[in-house]
Amino acid sequence: MTAAGKPVTGATFEAIHWDVINWRAIEQQVRRLQMRIAKATQERRWGKVKALQWLLTHAFSAKLLAVQRVTSNTGRNTPGVDGQIWKTPTQKLKGVQSLQRRGYRPQPLRRIYIPK
Repeated sequence: MTAAGKPVTGATFEAIHWDVINWRAIEQQVRRLQMRIAKATQERRWGKVKALQWLLTHAFSAKLLAVQRVTSNTGRNTPGVDGQIWKTPTQKLKGVQSLQRRGYRPQPLRRIYIPK
């Protein structure tokens, strides 16, 4: 949620401040979608499952939660293959914005050789 108390959607990216996001509401939105996917799976409604999975992978709240979890876990100071670490709120929001399916090209695997 933004500072004004409105729900966070994809259209309000510029108005979001990382420090005032209502994480409980974001988690509830993602959890609700996950529960709907689980229920549709139990009912073997595969078309519904696919549609809900698409919604979850494209939901702005799911992207926010993903970046929040990655940037607050114990490995947050370890850069990935791209060498980037998102520490500031601006970097985190740009990271959320960069999570797109189109135009994604994976980088080569990072290899670390362990001397034996």
